[in-house]
Amino acid sequence: MKLKIFTDGGARGNPGPGGIGVVIKYDNKVLEFSKYIGNSTNNQAEYKAVILALEEAKKLSAKEINFYLDSELVVNQLNRKYKIKNQELSFLFIQIWNLSSNFNKITYNYISREQNKEADRLVNLALDDQNKL
Repeated sequence: MKLKIFTDGGARGNPGPGGIGVVIKYDNKVLEFSKYIGNSTNNQAEYKAVILALEEAKKLSAKEINFYLDSELVVNQLNRKYKIKNQELSFLFIQIWNLSSNFNKITYNYISREQNKEADRLVNLALDDQNKL
């Protein structure tokens, strides 16, 4: 099975309250995940969104994933074009690397924020819902 996954992460304040959003598309189906992750930076949230997506993709027994993110930095780090200098991001990268072994092929693609509105909406939903508690 081949998945098309859109992820986004954000932190209000950077660092500050963080949220992640994941949209998984396959076989004319759409799954959405929105989660509050506590205090975070924007980049940490972006990585955690990819981790959640990989965990969900594994449950679906997917073999191939095309990721779409609006963070050029994270896409280039995941594609190993940029070095990761931040220790926390290195730890999250290792989690992604380990989860990636469950799949035959994964691509990470950069898209504009305009093309990632569904995942962005889920990030804001997580953050807004947390503020209501």
